[in-house]
Amino acid sequence: MRTAFDLSPFTRSTIGFDRMFRLLDSMSGTGDAPSYPPYNIVKHGDDRYGITVAVAGFGEDELEVKVQDGQLTITSKPEKAEGDVTYIHRGIARRAFELRFSLADYIEVAGASVDNGMLTVDLVRNVPEAMKPRTIAISKGSGRKALTGAKAA
Repeated sequence: MRTAFDLSPFTRSTIGFDRMFRLLDSMSGTGDAPSYPPYNIVKHGDDRYGITVAVAGFGEDELEVKVQDGQLTITSKPEKAEGDVTYIHRGIARRAFELRFSLADYIEVAGASVDNGMLTVDLVRNVPEAMKPRTIAISKGSGRKALTGAKAA
């Protein structure tokens, strides 16, 4: 008997683990669930990602993007509306929100911008040279070479 696990809370809040989640998702057949505010996570290449959040009605000064201990946090602090405004219908939500995304190792925030009501956060995977795979040259030689400084018994 197979039990389906809902991985959508993890896939909505992690960056860089997409290959593992794709494998687990294909085995379980689960999908993503909507949340407020709506957002997209996009893979632009092997080492580039982007998060786009719909922030209609919010100004740049009402949004905050912060990275701490491998966690990206996007929050809003909406200012109170000035004057006496009576809404007949209020379909544009301006409530406070907080989105959290766990970042994989070596994922860094490259920048953030707001354009046409969309907040875009650019992410880049910067793997240190010491951690990247490297090819070791194999030289042609005869037999094993003795270790330097070793004495024969």
